[in-house]
This record gives sequence, structure tokens and C-alpha cells, in this order.
Amino acid sequence: MKIIITGGAGFIGSHVVRLFVTKYPEYQILNLDALTYAGNLENLRDIENAPNYRLVKGDITDQAFVDQLFATEEPDAVIHLAAESHVDRSITDPLAFVKTNVLGTVHLLNAAKNLWKPLGYEGKTFYHVSTDEVYGSLEMGPEMFTEDTAYDPRSPYSASKAASDHFVRAWYHTYHMPVKLSNCSNNYGPNHFPEKLIPLAIHRLRNNQPVPVYGKGENVRDWLFVKDHATAIDAVFHKGKVGETYNIGGVNEWKNLDLIHLLCDTLDEKTGQEKGTSRKLITFVTDRAGHDLRYAIDSSKIMNELGWKPSVTFEEGLSQTVDWYLQNQEWLDHVTSGAYQQYYQQQYTAR
Repeated sequence: MKIIITGGAGFIGSHVVRLFVTKYPEYQILNLDALTYAGNLENLRDIENAPNYRLVKGDITDQAFVDQLFATEEPDAVIHLAAESHVDRSITDPLAFVKTNVLGTVHLLNAAKNLWKPLGYEGKTFYHVSTDEVYGSLEMGPEMFTEDTAYDPRSPYSASKAASDHFVRAWYHTYHMPVKLSNCSNNYGPNHFPEKLIPLAIHRLRNNQPVPVYGKGENVRDWLFVKDHATAIDAVFHKGKVGETYNIGGVNEWKNLDLIHLLCDTLDEKTGQEKGTSRKLITFVTDRAGHDLRYAIDSSKIMNELGWKPSVTFEEGLSQTVDWYLQNQEWLDHVTSGAYQQYYQQQYTAR
């Protein structure tokens, strides 16, 4: 089987690529990545010479390139992770999110349809990986997002992902393409580019710099360890039903400020600092526009039907994550040079 994994040099994608390359040596894995700021080949240095792995540098927004790639490589399956994914960036440049997340997805769908449909879809799979942010925001309480929750995106990012989800389902209903979808909660873990909350905080704390927290830090998120997300994607790809959607969450909820407190205390303990040292660096900044109050995801479907469940608690996963960043300072220094510094100034310093 030949599988194209899009966005395979990114945070989640690199963990999926590594899992599939090592677990399924009989598969040929093509990593299609544009290598933008969040795509880093250092994430895959340990498997870059594997005989069943190959990198293809290219942009899914280029329809001609995508068509040629599919015609040449004739993949049996696509696992589509390539996306612009940061809400703050989507607010300043929404068109980039439309191009990659919507048009890019349609280009892949068209290329797959044109390749597969003439000979039949037997043995083919188009798996689209999405986010729980398409469901909108929840109030505090017991309610959770399920696979049947109506879409209610609140940011340009979540709107672009919602649109891409709808296009994938449209190809299923219109062209009978064998698709599968999953919607995940917030991911964390090794190799995460430091624009998101946890790696951003670790990077700032390590450099004794203020850690920005939006508003009062009361927004709630469910957190999913990235390696658990990779095993969930494995389960959906191999055992999920065609046309179905699976919610994937870490089965925990944390207020942002509580999470940052835990992260500060964990870092103090691991670096031998007096407890409370890192907390002094917490700085509250003006809340971002349209900041959803709470996300909570019901993962019972994937657990009951496919037998998947998270392998670590949030505390365990966070501890492993901090260990990784402490042991990989060179990686962090490399990805935070140049353009990242300009981005940080734009997003947080002015607040």
C-alpha cells in the first residue's frame, strides 16, 4: 500500500509518519509537505533514511502539482493533515487559511477522485483529519461535543476547517469516495512549534521571559497527547467505517491558567528551581477576538467501536513533554530564530 500523508513534517503529521513508517514496513509512505514555518524535517531525522519513506516537497494549493503527483505516484490512500492551524494567524491572514485548508483539500479530493474513480474505489481511503473547533464554543457544564454536534465555527481558522470537512463529505455523497474523518481536541507533546500555548510557555519560561495568558486564563480545553492522537489516526484509518466521523479527545479538561500553573510547577521541579519561581512570569494579556470559552469532546465512539483510548494522563503527558523540550533545546532554538521572533512581537508584545 502506498499512502500520501500530507503535512507530515508538521507537529501531528511527523508523529503519524513515524508511527506508520515503523509499524508498517510493508507500506510505502510519501510525506507531502510544503515545509512552511511549522514544517520541520528535523522532526523526522530518525526515520529519514527508512526504505519505506520518502519526502515530497510541494504545496497542496498548487492544483497542477497535486494532479501530477497523484498521476505519477498512484497512491492507494491519503491521510490529510496539512493545514494552517493557528487561530491567531487566521485572524491576521484569513485568506491563507482559505487557500490551504479549503482549496488545498479540494485539490487533493479532485486528484484522488480522478485517479481512483475510473477503476473503482476498492481498497482506497481518503482520511481527513480535522479539529473540534468546528463545533464552536460550549458553556461551563456537562455538555460535550459529539459527532452529531452542529457546526458553529467562530474563527477564520475553524471556519476554514469546517468548510474542508463539508467538502470531504460532499465527495463521499456526490462521487462515492471512501472517506473517513476525525475531529480532535488540542494536541500537545514533543516537536510542537512554539506558537501554541504549551510549547510557547515552555520556551518563554526557559528564557526567563513573561508568559502571556489571554484574558483571565479561564478558557477550558481538552488536551490530547500527540502520540495518542497518532494511534487514534492509525485506528480510524485501519478500522474506521467509510463515511463516518470520529471525535478524538484526551478525556480531560483544563482551564488555561490551571494548566500554566501545573506547567510552571513541573518546570521548576525538573530544573531545580524553587517552587513558584516560574509562576512569577505569568502575564495576563488582552483576550483575543472571538476566544471560545470551552471545548470538551466526547470520545466514546472511537473508544467503543475501535478500542482506542489515551495511554497517558495529562500530568504524565505534560511531564514527558517538558522532559523532551529540556533535552532538545537546540531544536527549540533553531525553530524560534528569525521569523518566529517577529511573529511573537506582533502577536503578544503589543498587547
